[in-house]
Amino acid sequence: MDPRKLEVVREIETVVAENLKFLRSVKDSWQPLDYLPDSSATDWFEQVREIRRAAEGLSDELLVVLVGDTITEEALPSYQTALNRLEGMIDPSGTSDRPFALWSRGWTAEENRHGDLLKMYLYLTGRVDMRAVETTTQHLIRNGFNMKDDRDPYKAFIYTSFQERATKVSHANCGKLAESAGDSRLRKICSMIASDEARHESAYKAFMGAIFRLDPEGAIVAFRDMMKTRITMPASQMDNSEDGPLFGPYATVAQRLGVYTLRDYADIVEHLVSIWEIAGIPSLQGDAARAQEDLCGFASRYRQMADRFQLKSQQESPKAFSWIFGRSA
Repeated sequence: MDPRKLEVVREIETVVAENLKFLRSVKDSWQPLDYLPDSSATDWFEQVREIRRAAEGLSDELLVVLVGDTITEEALPSYQTALNRLEGMIDPSGTSDRPFALWSRGWTAEENRHGDLLKMYLYLTGRVDMRAVETTTQHLIRNGFNMKDDRDPYKAFIYTSFQERATKVSHANCGKLAESAGDSRLRKICSMIASDEARHESAYKAFMGAIFRLDPEGAIVAFRDMMKTRITMPASQMDNSEDGPLFGPYATVAQRLGVYTLRDYADIVEHLVSIWEIAGIPSLQGDAARAQEDLCGFASRYRQMADRFQLKSQQESPKAFSWIFGRSA
């Protein structure tokens, strides 16, 4: 890595330490069973029947998106591995007390609850084929995950700032659709997960904000390069030989439902450009100045494409998903 970048990464350790506040203590954290039937209760079976009754109103399309989101959360081992590969940020012993290591492990511990909760909820509904879901999760973890960050912490923090906001949007919108379908428990589940994603987003934006202050030229070029590469969704490697293409059809259903769309993608780009005050960074030269100009125009370009993408998603033929027992969505 560029020695200047390595120096900046070391300098922002104090910022990372300050923002460990965005992690909750274990004592103050919710746990999956807080939102699920208590198996020790005498009315456990009735609690399960209530979940199944409420889930009857969920559309197959919403179930597909929920499954895709669950599989995304369940591939957590790949994401922690990616964080621990970043230059200048590794956790060499696995128990280091350096701020980056504390963040990585704390973030992973909080994220771990998301997949657990969604998976147990889906199992109890009886609406999805859990073996097919678990098979896809295994494929995704085996297939791996590539942020396309070149092990560069600058690019990684841009990715995580973007992706945490994207997952917050997706979970929050699933919660709204669940509420409309009459499933208030699922709305609470999705809202709680979205709240976690919002806290994590705030931390990653703070890390990257510190980098912009210390190395604006390097940061803005990294930001532009990540936007040109396009943010790769974490579950993009879920396709497999048994089921064929899955990620594309899942993303199409999410676009069609309005859970996560190209317009959301544009909104996130615009938000990050604003929060890091890209337009106001002074005295940039050469490639950094070109990156500044590019970044200030990306959101409007994506918005111009958004309606076309939405129309295309509406015209796509339904696909049979093994996740919902071969039904089409």
